[in-house]
Amino acid sequence: MLLIARVLRRYTSNLKRLGIPVRITITHNRSKEEVIQSIDRGFNQIFQEAGALPVKLVVEQRSWQGSTMSFMLTAKMGIMSIPIKGTVDVTDKDVTIDVDLGMFNRFVDEKSAQQMIGNRIKGLLN
Repeated sequence: MLLIARVLRRYTSNLKRLGIPVRITITHNRSKEEVIQSIDRGFNQIFQEAGALPVKLVVEQRSWQGSTMSFMLTAKMGIMSIPIKGTVDVTDKDVTIDVDLGMFNRFVDEKSAQQMIGNRIKGLLN
């Protein structure tokens, strides 16, 4: 019975960890339209590489509704394909990126993902 309780605890803690999206907010001083255009043009560059991991990120879908872009990627590692989805919301002052890494969260910690994505978005805005 104790073994079952441990397994259930580990399983539920992993589920909680997997369900938390990564949020990055970056302040900008450009017009909303300029930022949207920059992100739209450079979106593939943001997710081109996955750092030191042997992963290929493929943009499956992206679409804008007003100043919010929804996207879906696939992280391909060998025979595994892991869906990643999120949004980019552009306001007059900020860009907020919410990314649900799904199972990819097991390979990349939240802080590393925030740094990588944040740095690449900042690069597009400079």
